[in-house]
Amino acid sequence: MDERIKKQLEFALEIDKEKSIYRQTHIDGYSRCENDAEHAWHMAIMAYLLKDYANEEVDIAKVMIMCLIHDIVEIDAGDTYAYDSEGLATQKEREDRAKERIYSLLPEDQKEEMIALFDEFEACETAESKYAHAMDNLQPLMLNDSNGGKDWILHQVKSSQVYKRQEKTKLGSDKIYDVVDELIKKNIKAGHIIDE
Repeated sequence: MDERIKKQLEFALEIDKEKSIYRQTHIDGYSRCENDAEHAWHMAIMAYLLKDYANEEVDIAKVMIMCLIHDIVEIDAGDTYAYDSEGLATQKEREDRAKERIYSLLPEDQKEEMIALFDEFEACETAESKYAHAMDNLQPLMLNDSNGGKDWILHQVKSSQVYKRQEKTKLGSDKIYDVVDELIKKNIKAGHIIDE
């Protein structure tokens, strides 16, 4: 087998493990937690559907790839819950190690491309990365809302934590932030998010 395609297929098989990384967020209906692959797929589709609401013009294909690859590092690093301050303190170090190992399975040019996209997403400075972050924040919030806030209740999440996380949503889309704000207020009023 050609060495390039062999490496690409090894990478493709490795990222299948993303299906086994479960998040704190439950799927609609609250029957089970979603996995990282489902989260990535869901937000990539949402990015396409909601693209008209991005604050700036975006390369939607680039946004969708960012959405699809942003959590591959969690195969090694594990999922870090959005409101886990202890886990967040070591997240970058864990994810940087994982990024190097996993993307090194690819041919060098594709490794560099994927790492550049991952780093761009993490930096949240370009129009595409800001919009991708808006999707990364909207998707679990939408699911939490659809499930009656059960995950927020379980983790005793406070309004300040939710609003802090959603700051990046506003960078990517004012319109989506307005929707997010409406959902947060609704869940504070319902007692699903602790009001401060």
